[in-house]
Amino acid sequence: QVQLVESGGGLVQAGGSLRLSCAASGSIFSINDMAWYRQAPGKRREFVATMASSGSTMYADSVKGRFTISRDNAKNTVYLQMNSLKPEDTAVYYCNAIVITTARSMANYWGQGTQVTVSS
Repeated sequence: QVQLVESGGGLVQAGGSLRLSCAASGSIFSINDMAWYRQAPGKRREFVATMASSGSTMYADSVKGRFTISRDNAKNTVYLQMNSLKPEDTAVYYCNAIVITTARSMANYWGQGTQVTVSS
């Protein structure tokens, strides 16, 4: 089995910064894409950013220029640096990873989520 554990959420004022972390552990052979999604109250879960094992990145238009995704492949960890936060960034942030397990199967895993609240 594979587990993803997020950390780093919290309460911050508008214009502030937070850094989220997500560590993957378990029966991991390798990890392809690692990504962040978020879900605000009453809304559908939406894509935020993704980073391939090659290092290529993609961002949602709403966070471009403010958020930066990075990863430490040796630690199976992905980060999300969030700057210039806005109240509309308030959501539960979820980590996602496409994992090749030690059994050589590919599966999509989610973390439990971490709350980010931005006050105006």
